[in-house]
Amino acid sequence: MRRWNGWGDDSTSMNLGDGARAMLARRLGPGRPGQDARREDLLARIPASRLPEHPLIERDASARLAMALGESYADWIKKRFGALPPVPDGVAYPESAEQVRALLDLAHTEHWVVIPFAGGTSVAGHLDCPLGERPILSVNLTRMNRLLHLDKTSQLATFGAGTPGPLVESQLRAQGYTLGHFPQSFEYSTVGGWVVTRSSGQQSLRYGRIEQLFAGGRMETPVGPLVLPTLPASSAGPDLRELVLGSEGRFGILTEATVRVSPLPGHESFHALFLPDWDSAEAAVRTLVQQRLPLSMLRLSNAVETETNLALTGHERLIGLMERYLAWRGCAEGKCLLMLGVTADPATARHALREARRTLARHGAVYIGPAMGSKWAANRFKGPYLRNTLWELGYSVDTIETAVDWPQVKPLMHAMEQAARDVFAPYGEPVHAFTHLSHVYPQGSSIYAQYVWPTAPGGFAPNFERWQQLKRAVAAQIAAHGGTVSHQHGVGRDHATHLVDEKGPLGMATLAGLCRHFDPHGIMNPGKLLQDGGPWADA
Repeated sequence: MRRWNGWGDDSTSMNLGDGARAMLARRLGPGRPGQDARREDLLARIPASRLPEHPLIERDASARLAMALGESYADWIKKRFGALPPVPDGVAYPESAEQVRALLDLAHTEHWVVIPFAGGTSVAGHLDCPLGERPILSVNLTRMNRLLHLDKTSQLATFGAGTPGPLVESQLRAQGYTLGHFPQSFEYSTVGGWVVTRSSGQQSLRYGRIEQLFAGGRMETPVGPLVLPTLPASSAGPDLRELVLGSEGRFGILTEATVRVSPLPGHESFHALFLPDWDSAEAAVRTLVQQRLPLSMLRLSNAVETETNLALTGHERLIGLMERYLAWRGCAEGKCLLMLGVTADPATARHALREARRTLARHGAVYIGPAMGSKWAANRFKGPYLRNTLWELGYSVDTIETAVDWPQVKPLMHAMEQAARDVFAPYGEPVHAFTHLSHVYPQGSSIYAQYVWPTAPGGFAPNFERWQQLKRAVAAQIAAHGGTVSHQHGVGRDHATHLVDEKGPLGMATLAGLCRHFDPHGIMNPGKLLQDGGPWADA
């Protein structure tokens, strides 16, 4: 069963070995485990629903609480400390686009707020319910979870928008195909959620981000359906798919998504290499991606993350032997781990790996082989489970990500980590900050930073305040270095204040105009992308 106040299935956990625990103690000192709130107590505090009875809508407290929160740090501590936020007044479980249409017509007429829900994995506040007098309806798409059509000639597959990653892949693989979209939230996130938050999968170097995979579909808006045909290419004006990509529920509810699929590859493997330092490692991956070798993944950890990952393996004797070998080969203190993916037919895979190794060797890389890569692939979706373990030990965790052109990658990476340390310094608290490049492009790279710190005493308020300071400080550095508000997590409510830095006043006014066009009563997921009451939201 899925945890109500933590990540993932409650039968799955990730333990920390002695080496990892010692590293945490050395860097952060002792954690501060707290007393978690009880779900029963939160349910007892949920007010009566303001929605009328309806055959498609459930109004019980349990269903409503489950729809109220995602997986951001703010959501996490609300559940853990019992800081009950506003919750939806009801939850609808439509099974077709026609039922979604009926629900939106009703909500539009009655001026109900509508918040789409699918996988519930948002880490940017996409599910926050606004305060106010209007009833709030959560539209849960998880019953729209089937492969509706597969056109093998055009390699197009149409899914219900609520289809989660494992069902996407299992239904395609049964017929010899794959979408190849594997975000870390793969277990629970859905194809519709990927589209409306502009998701990126771990192997996007081969398959592309979701905007390359999304071919068309259907979005139900308060003023009618928007149907996007699948065309191989078109010069017929602006591409209306861009109105759906990244729309985050502001214009309507995506009910069907047609995506470009690929035949299952004949070979797939992941390989580990170490480079002597960050400068040589960054230069190596930049060279590789600009050569456009047919690789599926390049994932580069900085020195602190490399040390952290090695400590997490739990195989201290083997790691010790490997580190001695690496030091002999010139990769000692400051070394960086590169995970390289090869996904292709066997001949192409052999060629790609051979050429990649030649290029990397010129930058001092030491090839370790596929064993570490196989281990990574086997556990690639389990990383979020560490949040549960760390919380029980008294530590908090958050991630912040962006993307920027190559000249700013190193300066911004350092600035993001230092901003976190500066935030916690006045409290006399350390923070363990580390980073990897999760997606690389010829133009630049994503930067995925992770932060671990001792949970503050005093419950929700002090922890929320420190988290807000962290977000503001890191966002300021991202803006100063020309980075994007979000590379793969969307904007939601948490990043909405910073969107104008990227879009500019005219861009924000354009988004606001689109909101008014599709949603004249302002019922769709208010406060996401555009702030409630801000200069753009209600202009």
